Amino acid sequence: MITALTTPPVDWEEACRQAVDAGLRVHTANPLNAETPRLTMLGADITPTDHFYVRNHFPIPAVDATDWRLTVGGHVRRRRTYSLEELLARRPHTRVVTLECAGNNRSALDRQQPDLQWGLGAAGTAAWTGVRLVDILDEAGLAADACEVVFRGADYGHVDGRTETTFFERSLALADIADSAALLAYEMNGAPLPRHHGYPLRLVVPGWYGMASVKWLTDIEVIDHSFEGHFQTDRYRYEWLHDGQILSEPVRHQRVRAVITQPVAGQQLQCGEVTIRGLAWSGAAPIAHVWVSVDERPWQQARLAGAPVRGSWRQWELGIELDDPGAVTVRACAVDHAGCRQPRKPRWNRLGYGANAMQEVTIHIV
Repeated sequence: MITALTTPPVDWEEACRQAVDAGLRVHTANPLNAETPRLTMLGADITPTDHFYVRNHFPIPAVDATDWRLTVGGHVRRRRTYSLEELLARRPHTRVVTLECAGNNRSALDRQQPDLQWGLGAAGTAAWTGVRLVDILDEAGLAADACEVVFRGADYGHVDGRTETTFFERSLALADIADSAALLAYEMNGAPLPRHHGYPLRLVVPGWYGMASVKWLTDIEVIDHSFEGHFQTDRYRYEWLHDGQILSEPVRHQRVRAVITQPVAGQQLQCGEVTIRGLAWSGAAPIAHVWVSVDERPWQQARLAGAPVRGSWRQWELGIELDDPGAVTVRACAVDHAGCRQPRKPRWNRLGYGANAMQEVTIHIV
């Protein structure tokens, strides 16, 4: 098992002030959790770093990059340790990746959950630069009995049901790593990672919900069994009742979603052509189509911008003639290349994950 030294937290009041000054909607101050306001998502291929949502389970650790080291161990042939300078000296790789909290849009569920009541702003896209995870694992050399890889961050605290100090840890199976194009990122949008986004190093796993992209990464441990850490088995699982039994499965890839960014709910618009704009993404496959409906009229296909890329959102837009004054409800539905389609209503689960039901926005034509 990995052993880690505890790192003191940053000044949470200052971190919260910075989030408020950036215009984020703060849900909790310590640990800091804040979502992106919808207006800053308009027409954005890349989310400005200051406006990128923040999700933490524990206080933000004040990691000193001078003393920081990344350790790779466990069931490997060669235990390795890297300083930040050593990672920076390697060939960099950059990927534009959309991250999304698994609880995004939890507030839309009919039965409220006790966890954070996110709106639709717990998602963002950034250009992440770092080294490829597979290269680091290749250098360590996986043992023949290797099964999963555990990633540990420097953030820690106490959780219900466990007496010991708990670090934020997640694992990925070897097959998932091979398919993920994961990065060990030290830059975000061309600048060093901000402290609240994982400085000096974080994991970025394209297509997966954000819990897989462990921040403040300190340890990578290869294990020969299924990992059973708190954030692997007690949290980030879909749970629901079926025929009197509790069914459960792990939260993995982002569910397909389209978000309407323009117009906004309650907006008044003149009669005539109205342009509906938004963003769409899916962790399973690139976006294939976005369909838009107005007041139960036939669905119309929106125009997609850019090329289809797995792991990153796409902009879309559709011009519609709205000539009759009054309230109008606009809906958007995304479909990916794997055939996944947004549901009309959110599927309830006990912890409120993956709430990707179609968004509805009511506007007023005058």
